[in-house]
Amino acid sequence: MEFATTQPARDDLQRVIGFWGGFALIVGITIGSGVFRKPYTLAQDVGDPIAILALWVGFGVVSVCGALALAELSCLLPRTGGAYVFLRAAYGDPAAFTFGWLYLLVTTPAAIGALATFFGELLLGLLGRTASPAWMVPTVAAATILILTGVNLLGARPGSAVQTFFTVVKVAALLALMVFSFTAVDGTFTHLRPSAEGPRNLGIGAASVIWAYDGWIAVSMIAGEVRAPERLMRRIIVAGMLAIVFLYVGANVGYFYALPVEAMAATAGGVVPQRIVSERLGPLGGALIAGAILCSVFGALNGNILAKPRVAYAMARDGLTFSVLGRAHPRWATPHIALVVHALGAVLLVALLRDFDRLTTYFIVVEWGALLFAVGAVIVLRRQWPDAPRPFRTPGYPWTPLVFILGTGVGLVAIVAGEIDRPVPNYSPLWGLLIAAAGFPVYAAWRRVATSPPVPAEQR
Repeated sequence: MEFATTQPARDDLQRVIGFWGGFALIVGITIGSGVFRKPYTLAQDVGDPIAILALWVGFGVVSVCGALALAELSCLLPRTGGAYVFLRAAYGDPAAFTFGWLYLLVTTPAAIGALATFFGELLLGLLGRTASPAWMVPTVAAATILILTGVNLLGARPGSAVQTFFTVVKVAALLALMVFSFTAVDGTFTHLRPSAEGPRNLGIGAASVIWAYDGWIAVSMIAGEVRAPERLMRRIIVAGMLAIVFLYVGANVGYFYALPVEAMAATAGGVVPQRIVSERLGPLGGALIAGAILCSVFGALNGNILAKPRVAYAMARDGLTFSVLGRAHPRWATPHIALVVHALGAVLLVALLRDFDRLTTYFIVVEWGALLFAVGAVIVLRRQWPDAPRPFRTPGYPWTPLVFILGTGVGLVAIVAGEIDRPVPNYSPLWGLLIAAAGFPVYAAWRRVATSPPVPAEQR
């Protein structure tokens, strides 16, 4: 068998992204709203500092294990589409189609919609419009999605430049926040003592932390636009994930040093970092950190809009969905149709669901369920393609991908159980899974009506 692995893909997109652009993308997409918004949710739902930090560390380790497997796959198959490409190579067209189906209908619109909704909440709060009509946040969210889609239509280089700028802002903000937290006047490590009642709602807590860590898979989707991907992709992924885990764990330890968990749970507005800085520097400090958080969410939103439509583009190029989605703009070399379709789907979801936490839970179970199989592809392809050239091999194989698969599987079961056990059950994760499962019969129907067969994977 011939291996069409590290050869350039049959794309019309240009390789214009270097190490720092890719590093900014993985850090910028992953660090968005979660590390700022979810500590309040965790304090309310879980209520135990040790358990909360264990979730941050535990899923940090799990994410690093998944990212190491992803690095091997991205160097083996450095093509536009990322996880879609890995799934197609390992499991065939039906699994790849289903992944693309759920990315188009569930995960991408929900991720973009959730970030845009939080951005709208923050922006209106910063402008003093907290008592705005209910339609105001969705309107701001929709406008932001459309503006960023327009920027990314102009090329991967402008989108990458925007991403790099906002990543620098958010990393600087997190480092400054850690300094403020660890120098808080009333700060003490005694705030880290376990609560007398013990932890509760660990499944709901897992959903919050997994949401915060979500995003690192997206960097694989622009591998077809990275220069020298066989060399750079592993550096981008490994360096990016180590930086993310350091910032997340450091920031959360700092939060607990500055405030007891009860104070975090009672924070007005639900943004713990803003309270910490406001107590130190007054209203001006609160406004500055709110602006930094706004930039962080804006950057994550831009990264999702930049990267995730590449899946639909790759599917169309392979003949697995409507060919119009595989068009590259003749001037800007961007998947312009796929970008617009994803933007419209996100705007629709913002209008339907609106609530930030519902949007994140709806999407997180489905995306990380797909990641189980994407990371599992490293095991499958080691068996199917034992002689394929691998510029990077996963350290600790096979235990590294197995840690990700086991840890993620346990977390997802806990999330679904926790959402169903709420006083008002939340079935949105199950709806998302049903939509994903529907991809298999839809694929069968698609093959019956398709006018041409899919492009064989070996020719990509």
